[in-house]
Amino acid sequence: MAKNKKLWFGFNPKNWNTGDFGLFKLSLIAFTLFVVSAWPGFANWAIRTNWYWFLLIFIVAAVSPLVKGWKK
Repeated sequence: MAKNKKLWFGFNPKNWNTGDFGLFKLSLIAFTLFVVSAWPGFANWAIRTNWYWFLLIFIVAAVSPLVKGWKK
């Protein structure tokens, strides 16, 4: 394996600090709200979708990072 493996066309999040991760999360939330407000079809889909589907997606997506975070 390469020592300095870079992801996403040279993107390397290993150089980030806690504040950078927080800002990245905030930018994803802002982008999602932008898409909901700018694309009526997506807004209608998001409103019609039951809340538990979003909760299920959240849980499935969060399991791996949380497990890796608690591992040594």
